[in-house]
Amino acid sequence: MANAPKEKALAEARRAQLDYKRNVAAAREARRKSFERAQKAGSSLRDIGQAVGLHPTRVREVLRGE
Repeated sequence: MANAPKEKALAEARRAQLDYKRNVAAAREARRKSFERAQKAGSSLRDIGQAVGLHPTRVREVLRGE
């Protein structure tokens, strides 16, 4: 196995990429849910956008899951 270190490094890179994808998906879902809670508490899209530094249109897209 002349390429064992290379294969090991590639396997590690694949695992890291999968972990990254899982973390991004979880963060997106947590953000969407927090926006929903803020909206249900009476915040407008503009209020949420100002609080998090996003345009209200983007807040609407996040809430829609886009």
